[in-house]
Amino acid sequence: MKAPKFIAVLVVLAMALTPTLSFARAGGGGGRGSGGGVSQGGSSSGSIGSRGSRTYDNNGYKPIERSNTPAPSAVQPGAPVQSQPAISPPFWQRHPILTGLAAGFAGSWIGHMLFGANNSLAAQGETGTTDGASDTGIGSLFMLLLLMVLGAAALYYFMKVRRGPSATPAYAGLTRSALGANEVAPTTFSKGGFMAEPQIAGPVGAVDQDKFKEILGDVQAAWSKQDLDTLKRLTTPEMLHYFSTALSENVSREVENHVEDLRVLNIELKESWTEEATDYATALLRWTAQDYTMSLLKQRGEAGYVVEGNDQTPTEVSEAWTFMRYRGGKWLLSAIQQVD
Repeated sequence: MKAPKFIAVLVVLAMALTPTLSFARAGGGGGRGSGGGVSQGGSSSGSIGSRGSRTYDNNGYKPIERSNTPAPSAVQPGAPVQSQPAISPPFWQRHPILTGLAAGFAGSWIGHMLFGANNSLAAQGETGTTDGASDTGIGSLFMLLLLMVLGAAALYYFMKVRRGPSATPAYAGLTRSALGANEVAPTTFSKGGFMAEPQIAGPVGAVDQDKFKEILGDVQAAWSKQDLDTLKRLTTPEMLHYFSTALSENVSREVENHVEDLRVLNIELKESWTEEATDYATALLRWTAQDYTMSLLKQRGEAGYVVEGNDQTPTEVSEAWTFMRYRGGKWLLSAIQQVD
């Protein structure tokens, strides 16, 4: 009876260790000129705002430094993306009911072989009879061999299923072959427009360029007056946030930035495009103005009144402003880029 006990112990150890090894494998592997204005200092300094899908494009001006538009991924366009191989769960995890029945069946027979046969032999020794002892041993050995054959068959089936193409679970992802011949996977577009190819907008005429000049003057005037209500009607919410933050910083520092006597020297349209229902236009604006920062603690003429800039001599400024409009509506300032 030592051989059946030894084999039974091996079966128990195999059943106990196999799930552990599987779990281990499953978890393994893997100038702006010399001026200032709305772009001077604080949170509104540098190149700010959004230009749709072209926010981070190199258009010849200083790159956008602050934007609500997510930066594009570092992966090069067209580069193959290596997907992680899907790992199917073990057989006993995908079929818990069958596993429980098999474990109960195996446990009952192992218990019978370990304890039932010994009890029978003990009883026979006490009575002095040996009839049927050999039959009991042969029967227990036969059932043990049958159990080992069933276990080997289950292991073979499990390995075959694991290596087969059907081992990938349904939640591994939708593949191209899973789509029908007449079905097309929907294409999603991000809000920033990175998945959408920009289209060329209609011609931006002289009327639009005059509107850009008007927005420039109105924005600088509202900035000088710290008029957020007017800025709200002239800019996108993102640009309004930058301006509001910068004005709050100036208030904390007890200073104000003024842009006075603004005169537009030239406007040159550089880009215009459309993304879905939104039109964009980038124009290079060049103007002169008296751009200075004054102290709220000093009176005009006192030493230290002008903190930065010049309140007497106009300075020339060149910046690239991007405007946007939705479905042919009015133009709004959406980005400012500094010029080298």
